[in-house]
Amino acid sequence: MIETVLQNFIKSKFTTPELLDVPVLFEVPENIPPAYVVLERTGGYKSNYLNYSTFAIKSYAPTLHGAATLDSIICDIVLQATERPEISSARLNSHYNYTDTSTKEYRYQAVFDIVHY
Repeated sequence: MIETVLQNFIKSKFTTPELLDVPVLFEVPENIPPAYVVLERTGGYKSNYLNYSTFAIKSYAPTLHGAATLDSIICDIVLQATERPEISSARLNSHYNYTDTSTKEYRYQAVFDIVHY
């Protein structure tokens, strides 16, 4: 499952002390940590034996600067995902401030187009 491959790849790149405690999840946790990342596959299709998936990756942090920084790190990591044999292409579609005004949670969202086997 490409979601798990991408999740494990991102987690493997969280090697600095400030990132070690940042969970990479598929949904918002019940007990919300200070900073976390949520992966969501928003769509995709299959053509010529290849899978094309779109992912929205949300970076949450206690401050807007923290969310923007985490988003920047996520973007750099996912663009390296072609290191995995299952992933042949990772392209950043867009990324932007996606602060949730109803809950006042700071977050950024990066949208990626991933080609995978």
